[in-house]
Amino acid sequence: MSPFIPKRFEAIVFGFLLSALMSFFVSFIANAMGIGVMTAGFMFIWMKSWLTSWMFAFPTVLLVAPMVRRLLRHIVKPA
Repeated sequence: MSPFIPKRFEAIVFGFLLSALMSFFVSFIANAMGIGVMTAGFMFIWMKSWLTSWMFAFPTVLLVAPMVRRLLRHIVKPA
């Protein structure tokens, strides 16, 4: 199967997937610790929390990633 997303969108797709996965796991941990996994309606609460987190995480990753790349150029030794 050949890729169907053009290379020029790689950074956006990377940010989309990274923010989705990070917010998914972090929201689970935060909700599990805050209200407990066995709480009635946990899945609904967690999914609502995740989607809300993701709405903020995705644009944040897109804004912050270039700054992190520049910072890394100063602190990582070239090969």
